[in-house]
Amino acid sequence: MGEDAASEAESVRVDVWAWAVRLYKTRTLSANACKREQLLVNGARCKPSRQVRVGDLIEARRGPLNLTVEVKEILSKRVGAKRVPEFAIDRTPPEVYEAAEEARQLARNTIPQREAGSGRPTKRERRELDQLMEDAAEEQADFEEFVKSFTKRG
Repeated sequence: MGEDAASEAESVRVDVWAWAVRLYKTRTLSANACKREQLLVNGARCKPSRQVRVGDLIEARRGPLNLTVEVKEILSKRVGAKRVPEFAIDRTPPEVYEAAEEARQLARNTIPQREAGSGRPTKRERRELDQLMEDAAEEQADFEEFVKSFTKRG
């Protein structure tokens, strides 16, 4: 009965719908995405209270991924991941998924990571890491000084 009532409604809040179809983990994240212009309805920025209807295009930015989803059916209660295709049509081009995967791979390869199961860093490893970070900060400061001195002369 609850599902029929939700499907009979003509519209629902965009933050509720985005949360219900699992574009965001919580309603708060969904509402904040609207406020930060990371959730657009038909290409326009919106407030979390904006009503969405069947056929509206929702653009959701989640990290490096920009999803485009069409509202297939109105929904106000969160559904399981397997049922999401009943309520939303994914209109995101495949190139966007590929670019996001490349960005994830690049981040994974450039950020130093510990081996799985190696536990917390030892005191010695922590000191070495702190020293590395200090050296990098000093190099950055030296470079910024160089740029400032170079731009003052020119």
